Amino acid sequence: MQDKDIGEIAAWLMQQGLKGTSEADLLAGFCDACRARGLDIDRGMALMDTLHPVFEGRVFRWDSTEIIEPVLEYGPTGEGTAAETWQNSAFYHLLENKLDEVRRRFNLGDPADFYLLDKLKDAGYTDFIAFVHRFEDTGTIGEMDCFFSHFSTMTAAGFSDDDLSALRRLIPALGLAVKCTALGRIARTIAEVYLGEDAARHVLEGKIMRGKTERISAALWFSDLANYTRISDTAEPDEIIPMLNDYADAVISSIHEAGGNVLKLMGDGTLAIFKAEEMGDACAAALKAESLLRQRLRDLNSQRQIEGRPVTDVYLGLHIGDVFYGNIGSQDRLDFTVIGPAVNEVSRIASMCHSVDRDILMSASFVDAARVSQRNDLVSVGRYALRGVKRAQELFTLISAD
Repeated sequence: MQDKDIGEIAAWLMQQGLKGTSEADLLAGFCDACRARGLDIDRGMALMDTLHPVFEGRVFRWDSTEIIEPVLEYGPTGEGTAAETWQNSAFYHLLENKLDEVRRRFNLGDPADFYLLDKLKDAGYTDFIAFVHRFEDTGTIGEMDCFFSHFSTMTAAGFSDDDLSALRRLIPALGLAVKCTALGRIARTIAEVYLGEDAARHVLEGKIMRGKTERISAALWFSDLANYTRISDTAEPDEIIPMLNDYADAVISSIHEAGGNVLKLMGDGTLAIFKAEEMGDACAAALKAESLLRQRLRDLNSQRQIEGRPVTDVYLGLHIGDVFYGNIGSQDRLDFTVIGPAVNEVSRIASMCHSVDRDILMSASFVDAARVSQRNDLVSVGRYALRGVKRAQELFTLISAD
């Protein structure tokens, strides 16, 4: 490979990195470009840790001879089989021994002593080389502190000295392009996890000016756990967070599946909105989320009872109203949320569930906006004064609600 070829591939990588091309496509394009210029890569892999609540990192793969899954996400590698696999890998060897690269030339009798190298050797690969490119502290986010890659060939002589020289010059450009795309993905993940999908979209579109809000009409959801204070006082301390996570997962999954957006988690409480062109559709989505939640709660409580762990239920208030949706806070600490009287009212409606012994309560305005076909399942439980709300309100529940 000539200097001109290396320059062309590096330029392509920079252009694609700026465009935000996916990591798998970057690796595939890189390997194809190398092969077209005489560097016979037959298999390539890149790996980078990420910042994600479930996955520790992502693997990108390419093969010249077979179709393989191009992207794999992996969980924690700190224990069990995952830890054993990681500790037997060439990448772990590089980190532990503070090396930049390691090579195994099977055609010259080198051992296949790292994870999966025996399969590569048996499949006819002759040469294998792995690299690690470390980031400085200022370029590190979470566990994303380096870029791993490895490449293999089936050519009889293995990689030539010129091949290795070209790879050493090009891999940093590949790593930079992959990191550029990965950072964009991490930004989206963090925003969605902590703000919610809809709020994250607004923020990432640039709507981060303090006081920048929009007035919207929405169906509002506020839920919290029944008897949470009593349970937290009596349960073992190390049971509280797992319990909150179990029930929060049931609530949030139900809201998301029905098309809603979770805006805020407040201890055991959840504030969410459902938006639609027609308010009846927004109310229908909220009721669908409630139905999904009740099924999840039945399954969750059955499982927790079997395990001898504390169980509870969810109190839910539903309401509709106009709210202001956007950025509120100081110059250096903002929250993307909703405010308005309707937000206060929906929380007060949820708080009445215990008093009237119902799992779900809805405002009269929510019921009026609901689809006619769904109103037959709703029944009034009377008029109640809500704390902080001037006028008493008629509240409704589901006929089938406990």
